[in-house]
Amino acid sequence: KPDNVRVSYGTAGFRGNASGMEYVFFRMGMLAALRSKLKEAAIGVMVTASHNPEHDNGVKLIDPQGEMLAQSWESLATALANVTNDQLIEQLKQIIDSQKIPLSNTSFIKFASVVGRANWPSSLSLSRAVLDGASAFGATCHDHGLLTTPQLHYILACYNGGDIKVDEEHYYQNYASAFKALLNVVSLCKLNPVTSPVTVDCANGVGAAKLTKLAERIGANIIDIVVYNDGQSGKLNENCGADYVKVQQRAPAGLNMEPFHRYASFDGDADRLIYYTLDSDCNFILLDGDKIAALFATYIRDNLKKASINLRLGIIQTAYANGNSTNFLINQQNIEIACTPTGVKYLHEKALTFDIGVYFEANGHGTITVNQECKNKISAAAFDPNKSAEERFAAKKLKLFLDIINQTVGDAMCDLLAVEAILQDKNWSVKEWYRIYTELPNRQAKVQVADRRIIETGDAERKVILPSMLQPAIDELVRKYPSGRSFVRPSGTEDVVRVYAEANTQENADDLAQQVSLAVYNIGGGVGKKPLF
Repeated sequence: KPDNVRVSYGTAGFRGNASGMEYVFFRMGMLAALRSKLKEAAIGVMVTASHNPEHDNGVKLIDPQGEMLAQSWESLATALANVTNDQLIEQLKQIIDSQKIPLSNTSFIKFASVVGRANWPSSLSLSRAVLDGASAFGATCHDHGLLTTPQLHYILACYNGGDIKVDEEHYYQNYASAFKALLNVVSLCKLNPVTSPVTVDCANGVGAAKLTKLAERIGANIIDIVVYNDGQSGKLNENCGADYVKVQQRAPAGLNMEPFHRYASFDGDADRLIYYTLDSDCNFILLDGDKIAALFATYIRDNLKKASINLRLGIIQTAYANGNSTNFLINQQNIEIACTPTGVKYLHEKALTFDIGVYFEANGHGTITVNQECKNKISAAAFDPNKSAEERFAAKKLKLFLDIINQTVGDAMCDLLAVEAILQDKNWSVKEWYRIYTELPNRQAKVQVADRRIIETGDAERKVILPSMLQPAIDELVRKYPSGRSFVRPSGTEDVVRVYAEANTQENADDLAQQVSLAVYNIGGGVGKKPLF
């Protein structure tokens, strides 16, 4: 471990420049082995840079049911990663003693490496470091090679659920079958053959090859997917991918777009999904996580109503959710909304409090959760002789739609299939989907600061608590712009403060973001050049 280096386990584990991070990956291999002994189940380890640039890499642990690592263990991971070499053994002993880990238990690690290309240099040594760390505690490791992050979550959950032979092919067959089954029920694959393709930017990541395999299992006569940025040229997540499209509000570099054609982008490890298109005047139109959540939630709500099934449906948002999406869901669709801090672990936890929970961050990372009792209720309704044919039909569609969803984590491939299924069922183009509500123009920015820890937030990150002068300054700026809203939050991994602003026009949203960024710089300890954009 290098001296004077400190890392922190965030929502997506440890991430940073791949150079010199072998010690972190080795220690997480050891921690995964200990976690496996404690849970008496397989633990997953994912090596992935997600939406970060190619020179970065990262590692995260996955709990037995495909869920994110328990929050109580995040602090253990951070402590283990940061102790000096001569303190390492003592720190491991503390973890074993405090968690009462029986070292006699066997441990099993399901492992995968996500890379932009198979020969990405950092993945080889970092993957080896994880396996060496796990083996140091006698863990049996199954290296699945290249997978998307959601695929490993799925495989791990199935394995610990009793399907010890589950593999990558199992994933393809499961979701391809679910997608085809829904289209068969609504007879669209026979009556309305696919007439327009969806072009998917895979960010030069692992998702390109995996999406191609999934599409092959479905069949080109049912869905026509054109893969773009497949990793044959270009760098991972560079001027492409879901994060680039969302933040820059433009198409990936080199993509020649046509009005109202469907385009989508994954991030490098395929757990984020963004749609976009051009209008008739060739203006760029973004359909982000908010639009996907609204599409999913209204489809579920409509079918619950048609099937006369009474379940509690909720959408979970963060402060990044567009104001008009919240207004649409509450005031026009009468769907319950909850707000959490940014981070999938918070959204997922809140989603589980609903019978059916739909959550998506605006960046396109999200999924649907539904408990088994409710799934059983929906399945029973599909065959209930006391219900009308229309009610049974709606219940069956809903059951099959939920089968398409990877409930363990946000999954760009499954979410893509779910979007395409709804559009086909409704006979909608991307134009009808976009028009369900009009988003307020918005802008995101970030401000370099000396120490992000001086910024403290509350109210699900919608208000600044410290420095005390910052929130009043933001409130004063927001009042100057019609439909204005802005919030700031410290990054979880670097000394920057993220700024979000929205207003009635793009010019006003940009100006508000600029003014709030300057307020953060002046009050929150900005460093370097003042933010100008």
